[in-house]
Amino acid sequence: MRTPVSFALAFGLITLAPASAQSLPAAQALFDQGKWQEAAAAAAALKTSQGYAFAAEATTAGARISSDSQKKALFEKAQGYAKQAIALDKNNATGYFELARSQGRLALFAGILQSLGLAKDMKKNLDTAIRLNPNYAAAYTGLGAWHAALDAKGLAARAATGANKAQVVPAFEKAIALEPNSPTHRLEYARALLLQGNKAGARAQLERAVAAQATTFWDKREVEEARVMLSGLK
Repeated sequence: MRTPVSFALAFGLITLAPASAQSLPAAQALFDQGKWQEAAAAAAALKTSQGYAFAAEATTAGARISSDSQKKALFEKAQGYAKQAIALDKNNATGYFELARSQGRLALFAGILQSLGLAKDMKKNLDTAIRLNPNYAAAYTGLGAWHAALDAKGLAARAATGANKAQVVPAFEKAIALEPNSPTHRLEYARALLLQGNKAGARAQLERAVAAQATTFWDKREVEEARVMLSGLK
């Protein structure tokens, strides 16, 4: 999946490519520990499409646990990384997904009704990610969340964006079919079902999320969020 890097000399290719190949896994290891800033810096330093896409992922994740005063700038920084990823490889599905994810998080932070233009662009990027990678589970979760959030805002938001309540369940079910053990898909599905007033369905998804095996910093946070939400539904 990594974008090949061209060097002027064959010797440079031989000596530098292995080190570069090890940098993305190293960034992933940092990210899994919750060290998102270090992970983003290490990934961006690769100056590859996949590196910038991963830097976007790490920055968006970090923004979610940062202070409100920092969120907007971080979401915008993540968008910048994602755009760099796409500029280097227009077929990088991850780049489009990370652009969509950072746009969605910024829209939620700023207010969905104040960000309908951003929401429409997010949908286009999610569709592109899925077209490039039809088995992109996270993109289906993003699509389900998009339809749910905008449908919940009423007729005006639906008319402006094309959001459709009927698309929520199929999108999440596709994501879960692809990655059944991910707590993230089930947590986001539960949130979407709650927006539709389906507490029983949300409870079932939260119970599955709480039972998931969580090994990374981020998965553990998702499981804990699910546990808190579940306790509030009982």
